[in-house]
Amino acid sequence: MIKRHKIIVVIFILILFPVGCMVGPKYSKPEQQQSDSYKNERNLDSLANVTNLKWFDLFNDDVLKDLIKKGLENNYDLKIAVSRIDQLRAELGYAKADLFPTFQYGATINSNKKNFTPSNAGASMSWELDFWGKYRHENNAVQSELLATEEARKVVLSEIVSNIAYAYFQMRNLDEQLEITKSTLSTREKYYDIINERFKSGYISEVDKVQIEQQVAIAEAAIPNIQRQITYQENTIALLTGQLPTEIPRGKSNTELRIVSEIPLSLPSALLENRPDVKAAELRYKAANERIGVAQAMRFPSLNLAAIAGFASADLSNLFLGSSYSQNASAGIAGPIFAFGKNKRRVEINRQQAEQFKFIYQKTYIGAVSEVEQSIQNIKTYKEEWKARDRQVKAALINFNLSRERYDSGYVSYLEVLDVETNLFNAQLSLAQLSERQLSSMVELYKALGGGWNL
Repeated sequence: MIKRHKIIVVIFILILFPVGCMVGPKYSKPEQQQSDSYKNERNLDSLANVTNLKWFDLFNDDVLKDLIKKGLENNYDLKIAVSRIDQLRAELGYAKADLFPTFQYGATINSNKKNFTPSNAGASMSWELDFWGKYRHENNAVQSELLATEEARKVVLSEIVSNIAYAYFQMRNLDEQLEITKSTLSTREKYYDIINERFKSGYISEVDKVQIEQQVAIAEAAIPNIQRQITYQENTIALLTGQLPTEIPRGKSNTELRIVSEIPLSLPSALLENRPDVKAAELRYKAANERIGVAQAMRFPSLNLAAIAGFASADLSNLFLGSSYSQNASAGIAGPIFAFGKNKRRVEINRQQAEQFKFIYQKTYIGAVSEVEQSIQNIKTYKEEWKARDRQVKAALINFNLSRERYDSGYVSYLEVLDVETNLFNAQLSLAQLSERQLSSMVELYKALGGGWNL
């Protein structure tokens, strides 16, 4: 008898549960505006792949590499991203469980024969058949979200590597600016001593003395300002590397530090495969598209199977006798009749949400191409600007030395020397800043191309 009931249930399932019956739209990749080249660069390699160039091959500074490794080990944003992935994995397992039947057990023991409720012990099974694909759509949606979260982890990893590099370059730039300012202050203090003695001796007017005194104060005021900025950058790096505020070790200066000059410049279409943020945006759209199917499946009736087997008896001593055994199997159907358009609106809500995610995906891709364009232009123009500033610094240094000799010989007033020295000071600071921007722009291009930030 038991075997016969089992066969009936299996046949019933096979009849009601045809394979591949799913309502809802099939996913198709959204169309994208694509170009065969970048506006600022025509020499492209269709086979180039920036993902083959790892981040640790970019830098020739072991101190910077160690800081980045520490950031990858300790950064809290990355830990949060990993935790989100684990959460989505659990949610995926939770969603998959809906595809299978649930089993329960229960028992009631009653020793009072006068009580109407008999003693019982048994197990039950219930199963909502995924006839319309509601649970399969949800399972696919969560799986796409899991993959999107994994891509989001790569985005966080990319941000950590690049942000540590940016902060390090800025810190070394400020270190250089501090040295330039201290050197300038030392020069101005020496001249202040000379001019002050000449003023006391009556050889020069008070105007020269006041002018150099003012320049000394300007240099003195610039030093604590730069020191504050250095501390801020050190704290930024400490936070990115998961440390309490501490002194950050120094490696090479920005002028000594080099980044790979030839970063493979692949076609714009490759960004669809290389950029984790673009891939994540598409996966989120894919998940939203699956949830349209979930909403559509909810408009159709749900099919349920149930089975129960166990023992029941008014006499506790006879509970587990063969005569107390009973079993039953049943099937049920339930569905909406009229809900004032609620079910239809649910489908439309999910359809519009999917449309929004599609637009986000398309916008993300266009933004990625724009970032590459800007990075290419930044590298080109910063290089040209650095060369011009370097010539300016060399010329300003020669001019300063000549002006100082002319002043020492009494041919010009110190006002001319101050003007030339100020130009030299500003040119040196600009050159130091351009060295940092050159390095940062190379990292920006590598990041914009979706470089291989993985270890």
